[in-house]
Amino acid sequence: MLVELVKSNGFEASSAASGIEMDRLLTRHQFDLIVLDAMLPGEDGFSICRRLRSSRAIPILMLTALREDIDRILGLELGADDYVTKPFNSRELMARIKSILRRASHSQAMDEGLAPMTFAGWRIDPKSRQLQDPDGAQVSMTTAEFDLLLAFCFNPNKILTREQLLSMTHAGSAGPVERSIDAHISRVRQKIEPNLKDPTFIKTVRLGGYLFASKVERLP
Repeated sequence: MLVELVKSNGFEASSAASGIEMDRLLTRHQFDLIVLDAMLPGEDGFSICRRLRSSRAIPILMLTALREDIDRILGLELGADDYVTKPFNSRELMARIKSILRRASHSQAMDEGLAPMTFAGWRIDPKSRQLQDPDGAQVSMTTAEFDLLLAFCFNPNKILTREQLLSMTHAGSAGPVERSIDAHISRVRQKIEPNLKDPTFIKTVRLGGYLFASKVERLP
C-alpha cells in the first residue's frame, strides 16, 4: 500500500519486509529516503535505525504505532529525521516525505558556495557536508544533525533558542519542538563531545536554549 502511495506521487519505491531484505536492496540500489516501520519481524526498526546511522547519512522517516513520547523521542535519538504514528493520513505521510527530501536537497544547494570551517581541531565542510574529527577521521551525520552543527558554527558563542534552531534547520518537524531539537542535539553531542556529562561545545542555557562555546574560523 505504501509503495503504491509513493509511486502515485511520482516517486520510485521499493519495499522490504525485514532488515535482511533492506540490506540486500541497499547494496543494489541508491535511495534518497527510507521509511522505516518500528515493528518488524526479527530486527526491529529502532535497531535498524541505529545500525543505519553507524554507516549511512540517508534520511530516515520512522513509522510507528507506538504513541508514547518516549518511543517517539527514542527514534529521533537513534538518528531518525522524522516520524509518523499509525494510523496516519496518507497526505500527511507524503507531506513528511516531501519535506525531508526538500530539506536535504535545499541544505545541499545552500551549502555549495560556503567555505569549510574549523573549531578546536574539527573541520566542517558545508559543500561536501562532511565533518572530520581532530584526527582527520570522517564522522557520519544525518541531515538534521549536520544542519544543527552548521547553525551553531555560523553563530558561535550566541544563545540560540529551540525555535531559532528549528527555523534554521527545519529539524524536528514532527511533534513538540523542544523534544525534537533536544533529541537531535543529543546525537550531535554524542559525536563531538569528549565528555557527555560535561559538554565542552554545546552548552545548555537554562530557560534560554543552547550556546556553541567554541571559536570558529573560516578556512580560505
